[in-house]
Amino acid sequence: MLNMDFSEKVVIRTAEMDWVPSPAGGVMRKPLAREEAERGHATSLVRYEPGASFKRHEHPLGEEILVLEGVFSDETGDYPAGTYLRNPPGSGHAPFSKEGCTLLVKLHQFDERDTETVRVDTRTAEWLPGIGGLQVMPLHDFEHEHVALVKWPANEVFQPHRHFGGEEIFVLAGEFCDEHGRYPAGTWIRSPHMSQHHPFVEQETIIWVKTGHLPLAAR
Repeated sequence: MLNMDFSEKVVIRTAEMDWVPSPAGGVMRKPLAREEAERGHATSLVRYEPGASFKRHEHPLGEEILVLEGVFSDETGDYPAGTYLRNPPGSGHAPFSKEGCTLLVKLHQFDERDTETVRVDTRTAEWLPGIGGLQVMPLHDFEHEHVALVKWPANEVFQPHRHFGGEEIFVLAGEFCDEHGRYPAGTWIRSPHMSQHHPFVEQETIIWVKTGHLPLAAR
């Protein structure tokens, strides 16, 4: 078990972590949260070396991927950096990367009724106006769960707010800040149900953010 107490805030600066081997040769990982070895709830950074592949496997409760670098592939297509994917519960695939890639991967975390297959190229998808100077790129919504990219202009300050159902952030570019700390690119932050903060940035910053998906009580 790793970071499976959802009542606690977790901050991991992934640039400071070492890569560890996975069961597949040429596929390395930085585990962020994990229920059991090779099964159950897991959030990780995953790196495929050029030519690496993973044997076919199933996703009993779904798989969510954000391609950070390179090109990720499976039998459904090739997905360059900036692609957001959701493979629904019961799906399976045999992934590989010809040139190598780095991914943010979340496994076994879908509601079993969330059956939509999602493919979004965030390089070409539209940014929508958000609160204040923010721009938002919606990626997926299911009931109370919302996933998006958010672009913060330099020196933006957001209103203090609480996170019903928690909040999860991965900083893609720039530096995200709040009264609790400063979070450079590559930082993963998971804040529990009804946590509160007052975020701001000093430079243009882009984050991947998910809200409303965490347990409402300690697990």
